[in-house]
Amino acid sequence: MEPTAGHGLLAGKTVLVTAAAGTGIGFSTALRCAAEGATVAISDWHERRLKEAARKFEEPPLAIACDGTDQAQVDHLVDTVAAELGGIDVLINNVGLGGTASIVDMTDEQWSSVLDITLTATFRATRAVLRHMVPARRGAIVNNASVLGWRAQAGQAHYAAAKAGVMALTRCAAMDVAQYGIRINAVSPSIVMHPFLAKVTTEETLAELVSREAFGRAAEPWEVANVMIFLASDYSSYMTGEVVSVSSQHP
Repeated sequence: MEPTAGHGLLAGKTVLVTAAAGTGIGFSTALRCAAEGATVAISDWHERRLKEAARKFEEPPLAIACDGTDQAQVDHLVDTVAAELGGIDVLINNVGLGGTASIVDMTDEQWSSVLDITLTATFRATRAVLRHMVPARRGAIVNNASVLGWRAQAGQAHYAAAKAGVMALTRCAAMDVAQYGIRINAVSPSIVMHPFLAKVTTEETLAELVSREAFGRAAEPWEVANVMIFLASDYSSYMTGEVVSVSSQHP
């Protein structure tokens, strides 16, 4: 399958996408935003990969390195994008960290790292960008959650807890800023195939996860990106505080 053609759904909007360096959902979403007519900024903690990712766009995006665990860097990212692009209409919160560990053997460091990068970094970016969106009385935020926020999987207690937290953050933050005309929603993908996932997951685990999917395959990153585009666009103007499953998984 190939990505669908753009239809100008984000024409005239400025979009910041986090964790967008070269692979996975973030990069695909940034490409889809550009295809839909947006002016795009991308960020990631890995500077070399970020520069390589920027070169893959027809129109090079603003690319700024940022460690989502450092509030000063997050504030610098958001303030710079807003200043250089004339504001931020959409934030795509894609930052996150996975891993596999039984709760019996999981260390405090493993737990804290996943929660900090996956949940707290999402909070940091949300807070920073809302300080620009609230005075403007407009904007949309799309968070990347996971079906593991709803479903159980061995070895994923830290990641599932973090993603369930992203869902709760989405719902509550949406209520805080609805009065300003700002919408906050999330997607909840199941398995999405990209090179990084293949590196950190065994073939046996991938095969078992794919076997649960109704289509008999993992999603492509751009298929999740399409739903993020919908939530970022005016086509979802009456949706806020929602978590949209992007999954073909069956029980």
